[in-house]
Amino acid sequence: MTTVAYQGEPGANSHMAALEAFPGARTLACATFEDAFGAVGSGAAELAMIPIDNSVAGRVADIHVLLPDTSLQIIAEHFLRIRFSLMGVPGSTLEGAREVHSHVHALAQCRGFIRAHGLRPVVAGDTAGSAREVAEAGDPARVSIAPPLAAERYGLTVLAEDIEDEKHNTTRFVVLAPPRPFPEAGSEQFVTSFVFRVRNLPAALYKALGGFATNGVNMTRLESYMVGGRFAATMFMVDVEGHPDEPPLARALEELAFFSEELRILGVFPAHPRRFGAQP
Repeated sequence: MTTVAYQGEPGANSHMAALEAFPGARTLACATFEDAFGAVGSGAAELAMIPIDNSVAGRVADIHVLLPDTSLQIIAEHFLRIRFSLMGVPGSTLEGAREVHSHVHALAQCRGFIRAHGLRPVVAGDTAGSAREVAEAGDPARVSIAPPLAAERYGLTVLAEDIEDEKHNTTRFVVLAPPRPFPEAGSEQFVTSFVFRVRNLPAALYKALGGFATNGVNMTRLESYMVGGRFAATMFMVDVEGHPDEPPLARALEELAFFSEELRILGVFPAHPRRFGAQP
């Protein structure tokens, strides 16, 4: 049976994503993203389910730093529609709640609800962890914002459902595994994820990315971050539609490599239906 590692406590969104993408799989809760990566590297898990960006909050902190440094490979992506519930100990009420605990991203994604009900936000390590802490505290004035699965797991009462501000709220996860050959190109739509660092030359980035435009390759993600604390050394993380063996992307990557000091493909994987707007 496949074991899927994730960051967070049981009942967190990453746990739900792992169960949704791999029904029947074992799941392994990890305290940090590094621990989830390490579980796959050590063989304690075959896969890791890692959130990479959210349609409301943007990219997930630290992932853009961790991915380029790991030897693991992206083999799939999964989109999870995020639904948050407000929950408290049995007997608590929304009217009696005074402070709400959750992960910083969850608090940001439910800002309107929190403000409308005059709750004081308190940052916790993760959503499901905040539910556990509220259950352990036993204080009806303390409530948690977490996925519905957390209420079931920690014996809490759901006080309000679907409280996220944006109903399109979706998190994209990537599935990581030990290195393996890339899947072969075919009729299936693929995504190629890679990182690169351009040479320190005038217009190098413009020239490096020009090949994607001239070859008609759709770039769906381009993010930059500093390397080694130096403002002049910038790494870019990119997702494009296509397979490296397809001529348009092959030509674009060849041109990119010419203007880059470093280029590494993180993964080639089938595009998830939600990428193109399909509903779950």
